Amino acid sequence: MIKHLAWTGLLLLSASAAAADTPAGLMARYAQQSGVAVSALSPARGEALYRSGHPGRDGKTVSCASCHTANPKQAGQSRVGKRIEPLAPAANPARFTDAAKVEKWFRRNCTDVLKRECSAQEKGDFIAWLSQVK
Repeated sequence: MIKHLAWTGLLLLSASAAAADTPAGLMARYAQQSGVAVSALSPARGEALYRSGHPGRDGKTVSCASCHTANPKQAGQSRVGKRIEPLAPAANPARFTDAAKVEKWFRRNCTDVLKRECSAQEKGDFIAWLSQVK
């Protein structure tokens, strides 16, 4: 019995470790958190969020595109000159495959650009847009 439980537990751990997050899975999670259907997520709102300007720390207007470039298929550069890999999953398949990293960067970047955390719907819209960029 104990062997069977240990084996079952090992299989469950292996399955959960092998099941990486995906853009579609994250969109479903954010849609559920915001109380809307995945089909209600809007790539147009996601793109508008990416491109819209907001007052920055030094009075200059900033947006997501300020560091990530106007084309999310291209690499960007942080304020301190560090390379930022492309945001679009079409150009960077590793993008949006780790929920903890996604949350970390949404929290950091939304707070930096918008001066607040992004809502679950904004996150879903954002990923919906980037997922369709080819």
